[in-house]
Amino acid sequence: MGFPGTWMTESESVVYRVVPKCACSSIGQIMFYSDHGKFFDGDIHDSTAGLHKWSQEASQQLIERNVKAHKSYAFTCVRNPYARILSSFFDKICGIQRNGKRYRGNLVPLLVQKYGIEVGSPEDGFEFDQIKSFRRFLLFARDTIRFRKPMEPDIHWSAMSGHISTFIVNGGRYDHIFFTEKFDEGMQHVLNNIKTKKKVNLKKIPKFNESEGHGPKRAHPVADYFDDLSRHLVWEIYRKDFQLFKYDFDDPNNKMPLGEVDLDEVHAKLGD
Repeated sequence: MGFPGTWMTESESVVYRVVPKCACSSIGQIMFYSDHGKFFDGDIHDSTAGLHKWSQEASQQLIERNVKAHKSYAFTCVRNPYARILSSFFDKICGIQRNGKRYRGNLVPLLVQKYGIEVGSPEDGFEFDQIKSFRRFLLFARDTIRFRKPMEPDIHWSAMSGHISTFIVNGGRYDHIFFTEKFDEGMQHVLNNIKTKKKVNLKKIPKFNESEGHGPKRAHPVADYFDDLSRHLVWEIYRKDFQLFKYDFDDPNNKMPLGEVDLDEVHAKLGD
């Protein structure tokens, strides 16, 4: 199994477990910058050099050796589950991807046909009933996660606890888990605990958001998308995420966590 979704700087100053839709573009670029003094030209997910990634065969032994010996500071980042699933919908289902096509080819036509989802298009200014379509997408996301039908769950909407647990189960241990909603504070905490080759000034780092600008904007407050049934589905899919990462299930409009992450609890509960 190893350490899927794990990135490490070439200097081995720090190890990061990627959680999709949780500021991973910004974090990857900061890691790249901390070694090279410049950002990767393009989307950091496309880089094949300058940053060790588990998906690159040459990096795997180095990452495995480091993580199992806990040689470097290891961290990850989480996000409010309501906001994260909404972001996945607008980016991956409604948006046009950076290759100019729809995400995963036939996925959107399948959703239109089987779930009656509308996504709009750049030509019509993405005009469609966002709330109705999102709730139908949520049903689809639940079906993929609970029943693995009509397809396997996608990394962008599978639970954060699932991503985070593979690192622990295979012998890793986190030193810090911070919140996307308190990004600068959390990332600064990481930087304060590692030695970087190049100095990183977070105030001067731009926000990297690979999903921005190629899909519709959210037209309503977060809570408007979640009726009783939607919230029931969200709890079914993300119960562990709310509990372990201290997010407010009762108020979808409150994006902020209610407390700090208890690392011992995370390791105990996700380590089986």
